[in-house]
Amino acid sequence: MLTLHHNPFAISAVAAIVLEELELDYTPVLVDFRVTAQQAPAYLALNPKGRVPTLETPSGVLTETGAILDYLAAVHGPHLVPDDAFQAARMRETMYYLAATLHVNYAHALRGARWADAEASWADMTAKAPHTMAASLAYLEGHLDFAPFAIGSSLTLADPWLFVLTGFATRLHIDLAQFPNLSAHQVLMNDRYAVRAARTKGMMA
Repeated sequence: MLTLHHNPFAISAVAAIVLEELELDYTPVLVDFRVTAQQAPAYLALNPKGRVPTLETPSGVLTETGAILDYLAAVHGPHLVPDDAFQAARMRETMYYLAATLHVNYAHALRGARWADAEASWADMTAKAPHTMAASLAYLEGHLDFAPFAIGSSLTLADPWLFVLTGFATRLHIDLAQFPNLSAHQVLMNDRYAVRAARTKGMMA
């Protein structure tokens, strides 16, 4: 049995979409940020990072999106990873960029206290975030396949991650119309049953 600890406004939506794509039986557990449930002792005992997602599996607990997706694909959905070694590497190249650059760009808009103590620095990060995020989106717009998915003609683990973070960009008032490939990818993913199911279950905003 799988248990996903999540928040609908967080990156945990990526794991939820993959669980739905694979039609797996899982239990969702809301981590309510409004009452700082991510810092509750019981949750920290499960995930000392105090973040989401956290996936409980029969073998133990996983706490990073990339590791969770790799595990789900290896055990339940190898078709979500390209057979070709180079294409599989391109998929992970994209995933690492999403995690290490695009998501961090977004986090600078909301969580400056992670990086600086002075509130003036937080405001500067918030002001800069839409620009750095737009620059990262421009890179992705020009360097992914969109044929029609991020890496070729089939859905891979990179697609739900790209979809969720591109959606986050609209929260920073970035107009996705300037990125036609990413906009088309949003439409493509929104039409998938897995995304609709995750949204219906309250797993994503």
